Amino acid sequence: MARSAEVSRPPTMADVAREAGVSHQTVSRVLSGHPHVRPATRAQVTAAVDRLGYRRNPAARALVTRRTRTLGVIAVNTTLYGPASTMAGLHEAARDEGYLVSAVTLRGDGRQGLKDAVDHLSSWGVEGVVALTPQRTTGQALARLDAPFPVVSVEGGDQLGLPAVSLDQERGARMVTEHLLAAGHTTVWHVAGPDGWSESEARTAGWRAVLRERGIAAPPPLQGDWSPLSGYRAGQELAGHVLSGQGPGVTAVFVANDQMALGVLRALREAGVRTPERVAVAGFDDIPEAEFFPPPLTTVRQDFGSIGRRSIRLLIDHIEGRASGAEHVLVEPQLIVRGSTRGVAEV
Repeated sequence: MARSAEVSRPPTMADVAREAGVSHQTVSRVLSGHPHVRPATRAQVTAAVDRLGYRRNPAARALVTRRTRTLGVIAVNTTLYGPASTMAGLHEAARDEGYLVSAVTLRGDGRQGLKDAVDHLSSWGVEGVVALTPQRTTGQALARLDAPFPVVSVEGGDQLGLPAVSLDQERGARMVTEHLLAAGHTTVWHVAGPDGWSESEARTAGWRAVLRERGIAAPPPLQGDWSPLSGYRAGQELAGHVLSGQGPGVTAVFVANDQMALGVLRALREAGVRTPERVAVAGFDDIPEAEFFPPPLTTVRQDFGSIGRRSIRLLIDHIEGRASGAEHVLVEPQLIVRGSTRGVAEV
């Protein structure tokens, strides 16, 4: 009669303790990153873990510690570059801190959609949530929601009464507008993002504030929806102003994101309006393709890695009781000057 095949089992913490010649509690302290473990003992346990191929059981750990080490992320429209890049930064930062991430894409922008998302994440045992709330109505709904765990808002503005992290959008818009005026342009036109987005509103506010401080009447902003097509249509309108000579002279344009700037550049090129010789164009975001636009695009770079790290760190601080209140962390933007303004706009 053939012998039944032996069934191997995964190594346990007790196996690691025997292999390393230490107690079960010592192994637990090493694996939990406890600071009060001698370096030699830590190395001994780590070597035993590697030899045995031991992997911790998250479910068992959660039962003992009552900690799942899982964070939730609620996002809106991750097809756009900004939200998608912020999501990537959050995932990387959470992993660096030893947390898993459970993400939910919001259905709709109302309170019920947010409640459903929070309920879903709560059922997965998340310890806290980072919510990407770039739309004003979503942020307001989040502020009214009674969540059962700490919540940090990303790009939701500082008026929600929640801990928040965001790029200084208004500062970025001021930088690019000042850059264009310093080159000698008498005014700067603006292609704005959609209404109801806090990023769009802050960028428009920064542009308008600089012109007001210089005593320059702001040209009427053109409305876009973040897409290259909406930028293309705005570019056709701008090209019409250039070629007809009507209204304030169009020699410089600040576009609220790089995708719309791509559309503006194409429309100007098709109309025979050269960039930057006749019209300087600048965008916002510094998408990976921006330096390969014809011409390479001057833009405002967002540090999505820093936004992710600060958001996750702030959330963990609230989870672990090291922070309280509705602090607002601002991440500084960076102006990147390239060929779409250089030559006309050397600063």
